[in-house]
Amino acid sequence: MDMEEQEEHEEGTPAWVMTFADLMSLLMCFFVLLLSFSEMDAEKFKQLSGSMKEAFGVQAKMKADFIPKGTSVVTTEFSPGRPDTTALDSIRQHTVDTTKNTLEFTDGDGKKDADLDAALEKLKKELSEEIEEEKLSVRREDGRIIIQIHEQGSFASGYADIKDEFLPTLDKIAILCAGMEGIVQVTGHTDDVPMSSVRFRSNWELSSSRAVTVAHRLLANNQLDPRRIVITGLAWTQPLVSNDTAANRTQNRRVEITILQSIEHQYPSSPAPENEASTRRDSAPSPEQSPT
Repeated sequence: MDMEEQEEHEEGTPAWVMTFADLMSLLMCFFVLLLSFSEMDAEKFKQLSGSMKEAFGVQAKMKADFIPKGTSVVTTEFSPGRPDTTALDSIRQHTVDTTKNTLEFTDGDGKKDADLDAALEKLKKELSEEIEEEKLSVRREDGRIIIQIHEQGSFASGYADIKDEFLPTLDKIAILCAGMEGIVQVTGHTDDVPMSSVRFRSNWELSSSRAVTVAHRLLANNQLDPRRIVITGLAWTQPLVSNDTAANRTQNRRVEITILQSIEHQYPSSPAPENEASTRRDSAPSPEQSPT
């Protein structure tokens, strides 16, 4: 009877198995918890994969939504071949300051705009007295600087002879233009009142003659290169304001000295009427050839 009871007690799972199972469950929960707290260090992964590029080839591009597969890191990240220089299809920031959150771009026209602004301010400073006396004005339009000479301070109405008191101002402008780059375009403008005199048959001849006279004076001190000069007569075709009052017509009668910094601004945008020449001369003659 005692032998049978002993055999019954030996049947079944040993007691230590339960303890072992509990320990394994706890270890599994512990590692699952560690895995849930873990995250992939992309930078370290790139460093690891980058160290193998010399041995396995060029790193392959992967789409952002690519689902990782259970394959070798070498076959996934690299493809055999010789590395060649390729153009990047994205803009990358080059900086040593990791706190920056915006990209800095360089504009090819930025320096040109800064130079124009500096030249404009210099002209306004040097010609401040004449500007205050309303003999002329200085402004900027796109890639050009325009010095506008008003008729009341420079020419008598209907004549192309420069007033003696305005000659020093033109000499000053010549020196300033010589220190700047670009084409110097001298353009004559009139109002829309038809005119005809012994010397000038129309406003076309008057505007062109005034432009030529100003160009001669700019070249008189040998500061400007004559090859930089362009002379244009536009008569009444490009008024600043409407020719509906005497004051407006006075404002439209002017000579403009334009410093052109770009090719697209070298000539007026509005064409002259057909069968009438708007350009009287495409370069200024020497001072000794000045008309009498």
